[in-house]
Amino acid sequence: MRAVEIAKGVYNVGVIDWNIRDFHGYSTEKGSTYNAFLIVDEKVVLIDTVKKGFEDQLLDNISRIIDPKKIDIMISNHTEMDHSGSLPKIMHYIGEEKPLYCSKMGLKNLAQHFKQQWNYHGVENGEELNIGSRTLTFLETRMLHWPDSMFTYCKEDKILFSSDAFGQHYAGYEMFDDVVGHTIMSHAKKYFANILMLYAPKILKLIEHVGEIGLDIEMICPDHGIIWRKDPGKIIEAYAQWSRQIPEKKAIVVYDTMWHSTQKMAEAISAGISAEGVSARPIHIRSSHRSDIMTEVLDAKAIVVGSPTLNNNLFPTVSDILTYMKGLKPKNKIGAAFGSYGWSGESVKLISAELEAMKFDMIEPGMKIQYVPDSDGLASCMEFGRQIGRAVNRQ
Repeated sequence: MRAVEIAKGVYNVGVIDWNIRDFHGYSTEKGSTYNAFLIVDEKVVLIDTVKKGFEDQLLDNISRIIDPKKIDIMISNHTEMDHSGSLPKIMHYIGEEKPLYCSKMGLKNLAQHFKQQWNYHGVENGEELNIGSRTLTFLETRMLHWPDSMFTYCKEDKILFSSDAFGQHYAGYEMFDDVVGHTIMSHAKKYFANILMLYAPKILKLIEHVGEIGLDIEMICPDHGIIWRKDPGKIIEAYAQWSRQIPEKKAIVVYDTMWHSTQKMAEAISAGISAEGVSARPIHIRSSHRSDIMTEVLDAKAIVVGSPTLNNNLFPTVSDILTYMKGLKPKNKIGAAFGSYGWSGESVKLISAELEAMKFDMIEPGMKIQYVPDSDGLASCMEFGRQIGRAVNRQ
């Protein structure tokens, strides 16, 4: 339990979920937090709630500062259930006649999901709300990462309450960037790669818009993970860089294997790529979580995918990672396919079709070997890797 003052009269009253290990397909080995923010002014405002099941902790945290019944205004920046799941209990507790501010799409989503006749106020982009000595501005951030998403900005404190942007799945008592240190960036990168990559063009436009309107930001308060108070520009610049999707001189060789033949191919291909001076790494799918693989995909130039043929099709785990990757829409990639087979050998063709659908620049033809690769087969894999490495170096 916690209730920490992050600026005068502004508190993080969110909760820590130490034990969550999966967030709709994303591995959260460090747990997560569901941040909620209380502003005590002439009007008392609560920004976002927490996941269902943590309502009592949220109310207890608020009670350490003020009687929750004194909350005048509820703001919902995002209707996803890890942030709005507690709304029914919170609204019942503080009074269902209290105004609930959200985006216009948020109004529609909340009403459809909860079937409650709350006192909704669907705001316009740029609309302001005076709460006494402070003015809150609502900024529409549609499709970052849901249609209803918005930011709330407090210009007097120069705080951006950024919902799911700039967050990380990270549980810890270290609440601020200057306390946790640079290690938090790997969690932020994973979060971006798995939650926000497909919205990269919109993120770049949003960052540009923030610059145009001269939004002065001294603190960023996301709904997951730590608060950026020492250097909020660091995470903004990181988002800009990741959104441009300018890859490094790096290749990843993602594969699964039945009897180690595809594994031997993967290792030989990786060695060939490395021999051309390109960073390369074989990644066995069943030894790695899909969300960690996607973090590697974010800044890799070449994505090489291998699968044995099983029942005239791909190995199931390879289909899984390709489906997951396709949904996140990585850009500016070279693609290549390989695999082993017994008698039919469709896997390479099927992988190539998936990578082509993602608009990867393909290394053709792919590499396939029947049964166990011998020394000549491994030499061919090594040369295939060199071909990939040379393609990376040319771009």
